[in-house]
Amino acid sequence: MFKNLMEGGEMKITDLKFEKIKIKLKKPFVISRGATEYCESIIVKITTNEGYYGFGEATPSRSVTGETIDSVATVLKTFKEILIGQDPLAIERIHYILNKAIAGNTAAKAAVDIALYDIKGKVMQAPVYKILGGFENKVQTDITIGIGAPQEMANEAKESVDRGFNILKIKTGINLKNDVEAIRLIRKNAGDNIRMKIDANQGWNIHDTLTAIKTLENYNIEAVEQPLADWDFDGSALLRKKADMKIILDESVHNAHDAMHAIKKDSADMINIKLMKSGGLYEAEKINAIAESAGINCMVGCMVETKVALTAGASLVAAKRNITDADLDSFMYYEEFEGIKGGFEVEGDTIILSNKPGLGIEINM
Repeated sequence: MFKNLMEGGEMKITDLKFEKIKIKLKKPFVISRGATEYCESIIVKITTNEGYYGFGEATPSRSVTGETIDSVATVLKTFKEILIGQDPLAIERIHYILNKAIAGNTAAKAAVDIALYDIKGKVMQAPVYKILGGFENKVQTDITIGIGAPQEMANEAKESVDRGFNILKIKTGINLKNDVEAIRLIRKNAGDNIRMKIDANQGWNIHDTLTAIKTLENYNIEAVEQPLADWDFDGSALLRKKADMKIILDESVHNAHDAMHAIKKDSADMINIKLMKSGGLYEAEKINAIAESAGINCMVGCMVETKVALTAGASLVAAKRNITDADLDSFMYYEEFEGIKGGFEVEGDTIILSNKPGLGIEINM
């Protein structure tokens, strides 16, 4: 089939269908902007006239992407009408068409994008991480400790370290006094060799952040992620000058334009790429390229996603030497969802990607 395509036959999209899924978390996951009790996603399947198909996922966030499950479903119905008859390998063209049809809606676009890369990998008979660059096939992920009572957070951190995790990402941003106490206890429980970062999810102002950084300097915290409001690039630049801790931007950077703005403002030591913010792998690659050109490393994070989007995110990390960190742990928060198989295996804190073509994901839909 691949030979036929190379000789001039054109593959076309013949169908797009999707299903909503809802998986209860083991316990509510709390950050400064609220609590999450379920993984709510939409799984997409795009089919072609050549028999190839690909899976994608949309995991919207009201506070980050401005989308809901219902809004994604509505947009995907429109996308279906637009995509029928398009060449699934013409990924740049398809993004142009989708962006022309509707602004934003990046989780819905990510679902389409991920499915297209799944198809591309199957056509090329290569896993997605190889078609994106192929630097390696495995990814070390951190594990996130949600906000709770300080001792509970410390106990959870100790359990995570005992399970083989070497990097902890600690959510903060509701109560600075409790944040400091939690981090003190976590460092005590986890030991000196565990890497620790904090993530305030826009929960602090400049004064709070500087106070926190000064207070936490004895606990070997290597970075603080998105302490300020997403629009405050100048504030982040000021923090970088005043604080002896790396500043990671997350909600501030959705696309390549935001990445360029952050670099011009000197606002970031690192950029957290999320496929749901960027609209998928196509724009995520651009963000990384811009950051790499400026000498800035990236990480890839996630919403509360299933293995579909997590495999796509891990594939990007594995593919690119400049993406040095990963926060792809949401599969740890809920029981294995039986409807989605493959993608990757986990050993301790290491995600080992499948070498099957595309994402290597199997779903009965």
